[in-house]
Amino acid sequence: MNHRARLGFILVCILLDALGIGLIIPVLPRLIGTLTDSAGAQTWWYGAIMLSYGLMQFASAPILGALSDRIGRRPVLLGGILGLGIMFAVPAFIPSLPLILASRILGGALSANTAVAQAYIADITQGFQRAAYFGKIGAMYGVGFMVGPAIGGVLGQADPRLPFIAACVIALTNFLYGSFVLPESLSERESRPMNFRQNNPVSAIVQLFAMQPVRLSVVILILASLANGMLQCSWALYTEYRYGFTPFGIGLSIFALALFISISQGWLLPRIILKASRQRLIAASLAVSAVCLLGIALSAAAAVSVVLLCLYSISSIVSPIVSGEVSRLAPAEGQGIAIGAVNSLNSLTGSIAPLFSTPLLIFTSSAPQTLAAGMPFFACCALTAAGCALALTLRSAPQA
Repeated sequence: MNHRARLGFILVCILLDALGIGLIIPVLPRLIGTLTDSAGAQTWWYGAIMLSYGLMQFASAPILGALSDRIGRRPVLLGGILGLGIMFAVPAFIPSLPLILASRILGGALSANTAVAQAYIADITQGFQRAAYFGKIGAMYGVGFMVGPAIGGVLGQADPRLPFIAACVIALTNFLYGSFVLPESLSERESRPMNFRQNNPVSAIVQLFAMQPVRLSVVILILASLANGMLQCSWALYTEYRYGFTPFGIGLSIFALALFISISQGWLLPRIILKASRQRLIAASLAVSAVCLLGIALSAAAAVSVVLLCLYSISSIVSPIVSGEVSRLAPAEGQGIAIGAVNSLNSLTGSIAPLFSTPLLIFTSSAPQTLAAGMPFFACCALTAAGCALALTLRSAPQA
């Protein structure tokens, strides 16, 4: 399998993983509702399942990354895909809320193998080329999350279990294909021993902050990721309260955001990564995003807010740029855990974002036509602007 074919397989692998996850988004609340006897119980179970999924991604990313540093990328990547296929099958064939919760916990852990896919790419690419391919990984996720929910919604109309079956089939097909065509990318001389005391998420993040050249970049990523997580948690209710959006309108606007994120990461980033320093790229993208968030907070017009939401997508280039810089500075035998630590931080900020956005949505629900209604987006703007200010102090790295 040649170099380009291997890169292509990894990107297709990420696309199919995202497609499988996206398939179940529209029907998971409905499936839970068929197994509960009240709206309160449905909400509690849905919240527990979603929270556990994100927390397990946080906990598992550095562990899977370190495991791939030890035994190789191929077995961890394929094992994760196979495990996801099995976990998708559980809700379809075993109608039990505790087992569905358990399957999503394990599924969250296994879905953290994105760090392994990024480490695989780091093994076979050089320098700033990695950031471009990390951006393409994000683009594949965007495409998967655009197409997946649409297909899942159609299948779910017939039976809420059908999307889970489809996701299972996709994952197992991906596993079988990869088993035959995907070679190992890590040589024996580059592997290193597994140390669980050092490879847990807390230790991995501590090690990440010990990398002085990227410490400030990681702080900027945390601010940008937290703002993005708060936006994602707020958008549906915010647009419903302030603009009267229906589920169709909410879904269409999120589709547009995912489309523009895919364009930003998959098309724009590879074309600009070698033409400007990471300082300028991060600062410029966050400056544009902060202005867009401020505009959303102030705008009383739904169409204006949707346009600004699409322009906000430029901030999505920050994560692959920082991941690429971390990968460039990490040793060959430590790619998995270093990239896993970055992914853990992204998962953690996504998991805790509702703690900050939910109280601010009270202003939106209580006074949707006032300036105070924009409080969630004023907060997102402040976080993004802080990240932009820090980015202006970054030292430019040499283009390699």
